[in-house]
Amino acid sequence: MEHLRQLLEDDPVKGRLDRAALELASIHFPELTAQPFLDQLNELASKLGDRLRNFNDGRDFVESAQRYLFDDLGFHGNETDFFDPLNSCLNQVIERRTGIPITLSVLYMEIARRLAMPVFGIGLPRHFVVEFNDGNYATYIDPFHGGRIVTARECFALAGSQVADPSLLQRVSHKQIVMRMLKNLHGVYLRRQDLPRAVETLGLLILGAPEVSAGYKRRGLLQMGLKRYHAARQDFERYLMLEPEASDRVEITKQIEAIHRWLARMN
Repeated sequence: MEHLRQLLEDDPVKGRLDRAALELASIHFPELTAQPFLDQLNELASKLGDRLRNFNDGRDFVESAQRYLFDDLGFHGNETDFFDPLNSCLNQVIERRTGIPITLSVLYMEIARRLAMPVFGIGLPRHFVVEFNDGNYATYIDPFHGGRIVTARECFALAGSQVADPSLLQRVSHKQIVMRMLKNLHGVYLRRQDLPRAVETLGLLILGAPEVSAGYKRRGLLQMGLKRYHAARQDFERYLMLEPEASDRVEITKQIEAIHRWLARMN
């Protein structure tokens, strides 16, 4: 989890997005080895590079990437099973050639990075796209819908916005990308009642935002469901330390007292 943790701890120099995304996938695939998938990304980039007429022509790159990745290779959004956890695992996106908007965007960004192409993540509400901008040619691309070129107005529509709000088109950092990927995967595990993995993903979210009190409360409740009472008590106590005036302080205090009594009986 080295690269993932480095990004979550705000160290973008050491934390690589492709490696971080594969480390995130190891939550679902504990035996995952990253290098074969990094090699596949290298190969995809190499073959796309062979198709470019001019590395200084941004439009050529965008159009060639659309033809090669989405038309020829068939990468596409998984609209039939959007909440499949495999959609959040970059190794599976590479193998199955399907995923959700953010993982397909990470794939696109990492292939572009290998070709020194300026592609950036745009974290729209409800959707994720990428931006190509080399100072001469600029456009937005929607990897979930076949790598098609989209206008700013279409981005606003994808975000569900009724107004043209330029702030929606801000580029996001690699940390923001992996945090969003973690939130997606955490939500999937909650839906499936996979509590151990829900706790693991929530722990990484807390690592990325240790000042957010709600994460400790949520994790404490999940730890209770797993009967990890010591860990639950620690999370509840941390929550109350961060939120001394919490509206549910009485209820959480009662939870802590109940844990104390239970642990005393066990001793």
